[in-house]
Amino acid sequence: MANKRDLKKKVKLICEDLATECMFAADYVKGVDANEMYGIVGKIATLQENALNRISFSFDKTPSDFNNRHDYHKAKKAYFKKAYDSFREKFNNHMQDVVKEMNGALPQEVKDANKKA
Repeated sequence: MANKRDLKKKVKLICEDLATECMFAADYVKGVDANEMYGIVGKIATLQENALNRISFSFDKTPSDFNNRHDYHKAKKAYFKKAYDSFREKFNNHMQDVVKEMNGALPQEVKDANKKA
């Protein structure tokens, strides 16, 4: 399980890379609808902002709610693991949707050339 700082860095890097790919394709790939690609960049920015706002989690129990400290730490660790796994799954699903949109904006001859490479 990653810490919050590392997770935020990864989210920013992933979004930055995808946005760069969109802008590169909009400017240099013939037949691509530039407006659609720049619209996708806007969606990526919104996704990044929402993801960074949802990264913070808090465990709402205290050690006095458990029989001993061991049970508290075990429950806290399980809670954070489940929360981070859920966050990653949702983020990955949104990113896959964005990639599908990016691929849908490419002309067919570019898709065929990419399959051959």
